Amino acid sequence: MHSLVFLCARRLVSHHPSARRALDLLPAELYPVLFQAAFLDRRTLALQDLVATWPFPILSFQQLLGHHDQQHSSHHPSFREKPSKLCFQAVIMAVVAHLRRVLEEPCRGTRWVKRWCQLRVLDMTDLQDFDTDRGPDRMSLWSGTVALAKACIEVSKHKNECQKRSSKRWKGPSGASTTPQPFSVEIRADLFVNGTSFGVLRDALQTSAGPLRLKCRDFRTEELSITGIVTLLEALEPVGVRRVDLRFNNLGPAGLCTVLPHLTRFTELVSLKLPYSNVDVRRLAPGTDTGLRQLAVQLGRFPCLKELNFGSSRLSGSLRQLLSDLQAPLESLELAFCYLLPGDLAFLHKSLHAPALRRLDLSGHNFTENLLQCLCQLLEKISASLLHLDLMECHLTDARLADLLPVLCRCSRLRCLGLFGNPLSTPGLKTLVRKTVVLPDLRLVVYPYPVDCYSREPSRLASAFGHLCEDVVDKERFAAVSAEVGRMLASSGRGGAVGLGGITVPGKANGSY
Repeated sequence: MHSLVFLCARRLVSHHPSARRALDLLPAELYPVLFQAAFLDRRTLALQDLVATWPFPILSFQQLLGHHDQQHSSHHPSFREKPSKLCFQAVIMAVVAHLRRVLEEPCRGTRWVKRWCQLRVLDMTDLQDFDTDRGPDRMSLWSGTVALAKACIEVSKHKNECQKRSSKRWKGPSGASTTPQPFSVEIRADLFVNGTSFGVLRDALQTSAGPLRLKCRDFRTEELSITGIVTLLEALEPVGVRRVDLRFNNLGPAGLCTVLPHLTRFTELVSLKLPYSNVDVRRLAPGTDTGLRQLAVQLGRFPCLKELNFGSSRLSGSLRQLLSDLQAPLESLELAFCYLLPGDLAFLHKSLHAPALRRLDLSGHNFTENLLQCLCQLLEKISASLLHLDLMECHLTDARLADLLPVLCRCSRLRCLGLFGNPLSTPGLKTLVRKTVVLPDLRLVVYPYPVDCYSREPSRLASAFGHLCEDVVDKERFAAVSAEVGRMLASSGRGGAVGLGGITVPGKANGSY
């Protein structure tokens, strides 16, 4: 049920003229719930009025909407999942309009700000989506980054125009010539840039001393040159940068060694993702490992690093050397499709990282007998801490899964398990469901489609496609198996908590990792 306050707020923001007049009379304490109602009901005009008269120094989307009570309405999904582009743009437009007023009429603007709008920090982190295929009414992280960058540039240009129109200096009470105190709003956001948006973000970051200042928390790039990446990293304010994701940039060990020194400014960096960076130990010069050693030294210069992703790099036999200089144990290690050898897993088993690992991604490895044995030993060592395990497309058959299940079921805190793309049969899948009932926190599972639910021979499919794919599933047979597995889950008290051939997230499914 909705609270009475929320229902009243929803009613008020639905009538824009009345809401605008009412803001002069309402106490500041009602602004947060009014903002919630306006955002979730997409009342863009009301949002603009609320932002223009915001009575607090900080407006944080995460605080206002991140923990919004879901019982308010089943019709409004969390803003984290489906942010509205119109609402996002309305808030930005309101901030830009406010700053333009301040720039055009400094004296009156300053009094207006002091009387009404107290906004100094707009926190939009956790708002945009990485996905770009969300429909025309959704704001992706890329388009959100572009919108924020354009807003910063617009306000900076308007400031320059105002300065050109009037070169007069303001007279203070004593008649002395004084300059009005600069006014600015800081926007905190997660940024995603590629070759298409590089120019506009570069220009926006160069206006960091302007009225609208863009500060980054999580930074992601795709398909940029070394020079482009370095240019943006140097333009970012170092304080507050928490995560950096450099993917699909084809940097290689030498390129990474060029880029990583520019990250040492970010003293709060906890996460570094470098997937698809063209790191291949086979290409190192014969008889030398200089490139890998230099890379390891660079990684050792991040004292707070807890998350590392080297997905789709060929690191066979080199994991010990790559991680040897890290100053603290990792909590998240993603090594999907890295061609690891038994010795690599043996190193992890004995390393300082094992007791701390909460997330481990080893997808894309062919777990033959020797590698599977090392995996079991590693899982045994990290069983007390592990929350999230990905073993997708790992050629896990029923027999190999049977060897893995005893140690997997000792990971008592496991919340998320990814097994999609493995050639399990329906009996093997049922065994998995029955055995994992002992894991009380397991709430998110990515199951594979059972091989006996495919309309063509699984061995031929696997050789043709590298993994089994959805478009050749016998839908009728799959529906029957899915219903049966659903009944098994329901009887174990976990109905709706895990899905077959996909992901279902009921309530608190994936926790921190």
